[in-house]
This record gives sequence, structure tokens and C-alpha cells, in this order.
Amino acid sequence: MPQQTTQRVIISGDLKPVVFIPWIDRHAAKLGLSQSIIHVSDTRIEIDFQGQDDLIDMMEVGCFLGPIDVWVDAIERL
Repeated sequence: MPQQTTQRVIISGDLKPVVFIPWIDRHAAKLGLSQSIIHVSDTRIEIDFQGQDDLIDMMEVGCFLGPIDVWVDAIERL
């Protein structure tokens, strides 16, 4: 069974949390990732994701691609 890890993901940009947080919740659930929101603002969201590394990679790519109202400038993983 693939190893489960926890990674902090810091997303920055013009994020519109009222739209983006529900989107993140839905997509993390589809990927089978658990999450803990650490910080939310209009320009930065920090989330700890728990799951397989490759699924966290997929979540990162997804955050860059949607939703249309959100502009992601950068994603940092710790």
C-alpha cells in the first residue's frame, strides 16, 4: 500500500476563499485526501493535506486549473 504523508500546501494569489475553499473541499474528497485548513485570506490559503504523494500532486495541479474566479500565482509545499 502506498505511503500516506502529510504536506502543508501554501497557495497564494487572488483566491476568493468563499469560492475556492468549497472547491478545494470537493476535489480533495474526490481524491481521497484529508485536509486541515490552517490559514485563509484573500491572498493566501494554507492547508495540510494527508494522503498519497501522487494524489497531493494531483491536488496541486487542480488548484492551478480551477475554479475560473480564482487566480493562483504560486503553490509552495512544505
